[in-house]
Amino acid sequence: MAQLGYHVSGGLPLWEYATHKGTVLYLALEDDYARLQKRLSRRFGMDSTDSFHFATHAKNLKEGLDGQLKKFMREHSDTKLIIIDTLQKIREVGGEKYSYASDYEIVTKLKQFADHHNVCIMLVHHTRKQSADDSFDTISGTNGLFGAADGAFIMQKEKRTENKAVLEIVGRDQQDQKLHLLFDRDRCIWQLTDRETQLWKDSPDPLLEAVSKLVSPEHPEWTGSVTDLIDGLDRMDGIDKIEIQPNVLTRWLNVGADRLWSEYGVRIESSRTHAGRIVKLMLDKSEA
Repeated sequence: MAQLGYHVSGGLPLWEYATHKGTVLYLALEDDYARLQKRLSRRFGMDSTDSFHFATHAKNLKEGLDGQLKKFMREHSDTKLIIIDTLQKIREVGGEKYSYASDYEIVTKLKQFADHHNVCIMLVHHTRKQSADDSFDTISGTNGLFGAADGAFIMQKEKRTENKAVLEIVGRDQQDQKLHLLFDRDRCIWQLTDRETQLWKDSPDPLLEAVSKLVSPEHPEWTGSVTDLIDGLDRMDGIDKIEIQPNVLTRWLNVGADRLWSEYGVRIESSRTHAGRIVKLMLDKSEA
């Protein structure tokens, strides 16, 4: 987790995967500062960075963890990643701690916070000792934990004394992956040695690409009805006539809004007026 947090805080690629640079908060609730600083110094030649923050104590979800995280987000608006290590340290005391409903509720609360603040929350949890055909069935607790999350990583060694591990990754918006890692004992970092599945990417979407071309650094905003949008696309050079109904295009844009922003740096807003639905396209200047 410290290795991941360090790379995100510096915008450095991790195992050939690009990262989005931003502030990182690492709640290392089973560690102390001396141990954390020693490990960082051994790994990266420094014990801290300006955008990598640590805490070894935090309230649980019932006592006010949400408020603590909100305060941190107000003070560090560029936060990209919050790591909570471990789940057990923030569980609400009492009640049915290990029921499906309570497990699902815990992750749902954190996911709602993450979605609202546009930040990734990585929740560290233990696996159980019993083996299973599906490694994700070894997650300690009920299926409620996994069911409410957008994805999960499982990191396992065949033997505790080995310096080799397999990191399995599943998610709702990407293809499953399996990464083979080797632990460098001298530097205390994990190195990628092999991967069984390449990172999955969507195939090109000509319609979204065409929509993205309606804005530019010279004209960063476009506003009009869905019919105006279709007409604008029809008038573009090199674009075949768009044979699509306005209601179909509206649904298409709703589904592709995240991709339109992540791949082309174009944000889309849709609102309804007495004259009908209005679409607004805005070029994100940070992406331009």
